[in-house]
Amino acid sequence: MNARIASLLPCATEIVSAIGHGSELVGVSHECDFPVDVKGLPILTRARLHGVKSSREIDQDVRALVEQALAIYEIDVGALEVARPDVVVTQDLCDVCAVSLDDVRSAVARLARNDVRIVNLHPTRLDDVWDDVVRVAEALGDRPAGERVAAELRSRTAAIAARASACEGRPSVLTVEWVEPVMVGGLWMPELVHLAGGTPLVTSPGEHAPTLSRDALASLSPDVVVVKPCGFPLAQTVGEMASLRASLPWEAWSARKPVRVYLADGNAFFNRPGPRIVESLEILAACTHPEAFSDLARKHAASFVCADKELLLRT
Repeated sequence: MNARIASLLPCATEIVSAIGHGSELVGVSHECDFPVDVKGLPILTRARLHGVKSSREIDQDVRALVEQALAIYEIDVGALEVARPDVVVTQDLCDVCAVSLDDVRSAVARLARNDVRIVNLHPTRLDDVWDDVVRVAEALGDRPAGERVAAELRSRTAAIAARASACEGRPSVLTVEWVEPVMVGGLWMPELVHLAGGTPLVTSPGEHAPTLSRDALASLSPDVVVVKPCGFPLAQTVGEMASLRASLPWEAWSARKPVRVYLADGNAFFNRPGPRIVESLEILAACTHPEAFSDLARKHAASFVCADKELLLRT
């Protein structure tokens, strides 16, 4: 079956491409940028937030939109009509990450067709991510492709976990989802930390990212801190250095024991629950056990940096 597919979020676009149906995409979200051949496809969504801003400015803008009961993202209904999709892939996990499910249903209803299938993704755990790969493939009439890709992703994940389990010790790992205010990685992130050979701090698998005060953060004792703000490429995260020095209690942490600090690409990795979640695990393993995973550190050298000196020595 060849379907006309509209993907309204980056991880869905990556899933569709991974199962071999990328050529059937007729439109994507404004944030879809991988694989590279999706660039140039019709854009079906837009954001009310514009320009490159700091994490504090983005948080303030998002709160202002929420107070006005305005959606952060909109569907270009005209572009959707032109695209004439048979299948629309979206999510209802986070309205700050993509268009809301209600808006998608409303837009599809305006197409005046009753044969458009909406595939809604709601991953909170890694198993949900693998299951979503199969669900998308099934909606496209190609369940075997989804099962094959999901099995490959599970196998690669298990191989990294096996290597990590042979490492000495389990460092305590704090993953930072947002800088101002500080949010700690939840959902599948605690699972990734455990698979990478670490002990996750603050959150348990499936929990949403909590916001922590500086005092609450100071009470923690991380061995490793990985900062990967949602939607921020590595360069943008590096640009948050001054905010990171102020918002996180480096002096309290470093007074207890040495802390290894990494800044990572939170746009391409970690926050997209699709096939590249395995690459996210590879980066996390390289941060947690750098000696054992030096090969993965080299593989992903362009996607994360060690920032110990920049952050710990200037507090």
